[in-house]
Order: sequence, then structure tokens, then C-alpha cells
Amino acid sequence: MTTETAAALPDATLVKQAQAGNLAAFEALAVRYEQRLYSLAWRILRHEQDAEDVTQQALLSAMENLQGFRGESSFSTWLLRIAVHAALKLIRKRKGLHMVSLEEATEARDGFETVPHPEYIADWRQSPEEMAGRNEVRRLLDQALAQVDEKHRMVFLLRDVEGLSIAETAEVLGLTPANVKVRLLRARLQLRELLTRELGDPARRVPPKQHPH
Repeated sequence: MTTETAAALPDATLVKQAQAGNLAAFEALAVRYEQRLYSLAWRILRHEQDAEDVTQQALLSAMENLQGFRGESSFSTWLLRIAVHAALKLIRKRKGLHMVSLEEATEARDGFETVPHPEYIADWRQSPEEMAGRNEVRRLLDQALAQVDEKHRMVFLLRDVEGLSIAETAEVLGLTPANVKVRLLRARLQLRELLTRELGDPARRVPPKQHPH
């Protein structure tokens, strides 16, 4: 099987061939997802070498555990879950914390009633569409993401950056769909407020106590 042939095959076919011992098939999967894994790891860890390490660890772990993949979810979802776990393990190692599962990190009290309203609200100087392609906005978004709480940032990255569904995000993180929705709302609100502080028009700011929750 040539590289060109493998690149044209769907994930499910390549997975079956890799499970049968075809190394070229797994290499094709690795090439297909390596950059995606690296981008996600970098946004989580904010460190190039750590992101590279997590990417390689995730691919190695996937290869070692491929026989256990039963296709109950997509291969990409399964692979992203491995990468997220590897990134979290590295974060906790940095902080000197014991490794806990994503399920154990779920907060039972994480509900919509606990979502705070933004403290800084103002109309933006330009519409989001006008700013979407600007490098400055992408830089500000990366900076804002780094300030978002880890558990909320994970949900935002998987749902809004990687494009996973609520159900897929819940599966990757080991959370309930309801919990994912709450964390996503928190992340979006926090990001909007952080970006509004940079891009909002101060002359059109709404005082915190004069807007609905």
C-alpha cells in the first residue's frame, strides 16, 4: 500500500488494516492526525516541547492499544481522548498533583444556576465578522484562552475549535452532556468578556448591574 493509496482510505479501513498488523496503515493515521493532536496539545499546554511530547505519547499509546479499539466511537474521538489524558497527566505532574481521572474532576454542582454574568459588557468597535480574519484577533484569542480555567478551556477547545459535538466532547472528557454545556457556556462568557476588554468600545460599556443575568 502506497502513501497516496493510504491517504485516500477512510479511518475505519485504515484502523482494520492496522489492527491486522499493517504498519503502513497506522502510519497513515498518524500522519493524518499528528498536526491536529499537536495543535490541541499546544493550546492546552502552551509549550512547544510539551505539545510535541504529548503528541508522540498519544500516537504511541494509540498504536499499543489499537487492538482494544472497538469502533464504538470514531477513531478521531478515541485518539483525542488519549491526547487529552496525556496532556492532563503532564499538567498535574507540573503542579505536583496526583493524577485523577476526568470523571473524578467533574463537579456535581456545575449547573446553569451557578454561571456568573459578565462584569464587563460593551459593544465591539467592529463586528466579529470584520475581525475574524485579523491576526491580532487570533493572537488575542490565544491569550484569552490561556486565562480560562483548565476544565472550561478543554471543553471550548474540543467543541468550538476541534468541532466535536456535545456528545463527542462529553465522551472525550468523561463528562455528562449537561456538564459539557455548562462548561462551554462558562468558557464562552469568560472569553467574550476577556476579548471585550480589548476590543470593546469603552464609550458604549454597560455597567454590570444594568444588564440582565
